[in-house]
Amino acid sequence: MKIKFGNRRIIGQKRAKEQAERILDSGRISHAYLISGPKGVGKTAFALTFAEAINGIDHLSDLGEYKSSKKSSWFTHPDIHVFIPKPTKVNTEELRDRLQLLEKDPYEIIGFSQRPSLDDESSKNLQAFYPIDYFRDDIRPIAKLKPNEGNRVVIILTQVETMRKETANAFLKLLEEPSDRLMFILTTESYESLLPTITSRCQHIPLGSLSTREVEQGLVEVDGLQPDEAAYLSRVSNGNYAMTRFFDISKLKENREEVVKYMRLAYGQDAAGLSTLVQDWQSSNNIEGLIALTNLIEMYIRDLMVYRETGKKEFITNIDQLESIQKFVKALEDARLEEMIEHLDQFRAPIRQYTNPKLVFIVLALRFSNLMRGLDPFIPEEENWQHVPAFSS
Repeated sequence: MKIKFGNRRIIGQKRAKEQAERILDSGRISHAYLISGPKGVGKTAFALTFAEAINGIDHLSDLGEYKSSKKSSWFTHPDIHVFIPKPTKVNTEELRDRLQLLEKDPYEIIGFSQRPSLDDESSKNLQAFYPIDYFRDDIRPIAKLKPNEGNRVVIILTQVETMRKETANAFLKLLEEPSDRLMFILTTESYESLLPTITSRCQHIPLGSLSTREVEQGLVEVDGLQPDEAAYLSRVSNGNYAMTRFFDISKLKENREEVVKYMRLAYGQDAAGLSTLVQDWQSSNNIEGLIALTNLIEMYIRDLMVYRETGKKEFITNIDQLESIQKFVKALEDARLEEMIEHLDQFRAPIRQYTNPKLVFIVLALRFSNLMRGLDPFIPEEENWQHVPAFSS
């Protein structure tokens, strides 16, 4: 079997595609695969492509003469079933609406934690998971079915790291005693957090981080963005192609102005100004929006680093902020910019873990304040458990 796996849609992931092609060519198909990788790199798109290839659907993969199904996609195939984590109270119709969006675009944002409402983009994040009743009522019955017209019944479970302990234990029983012609494709953003008893029973297909160039290429070739917009967005993306496609350029420009303001307020230790600004960030952004703000901060700091080293404006990403960059570099020659990025990177995890964003950004500002002066942060690394001191007057 010679299939060019995912060439029609999957962005990047050359090694993972080659691994999938070897699996398909060998004909030795495992009962369970685990696809891991960072946010937004295409784990769900990869899983859907794999499921289609297994059941002969010529859609996301280029099957050519190996096409064996008349179905147009995984969504209409009776032997491919997709499940996503869900909040406690959500109806079947809403789950189907989200999967229907995924049929049109395998990189669509459909998770409840990233997109709580399909109608209101500003809605706050919801916690979604696999409760035990979801497994018993919806997932396990599918595992008892025989293939209707495909080679295998394929069950795709996304973000399996959100399984509750009792659900993971119940699911493990299915993995230990797989039915004939049943196949699981799991995806996760946190391979290390999964039960070893689950990972050991799956073939692992790791997806790598997307390069800036790969994101840019996808934005131009697939999403039809202008090259200059795609180049800028790819630098803000932090490798998250799926989310970057939905960034609002005008909103990003507005946020860039606020990032410069944040840096000024941090240096001046303006408690009232910082409190107002970050409260507005918290109120008007979900978690992905807040992470995007950290990406903008990082990009601004990297511009400072580049300009300080080269003095050349043609290397600046935020060229419209050139004046503020020049003033910053001239006034703060001792700023410890590399360490500022290190601290910023440490603060993304607490934001994703629902820590109070306002507190996170204020603590970060306090650390920036000293680092911009060439000083150590208030709290040393070996004592980072201490409470943050009050702003100095």
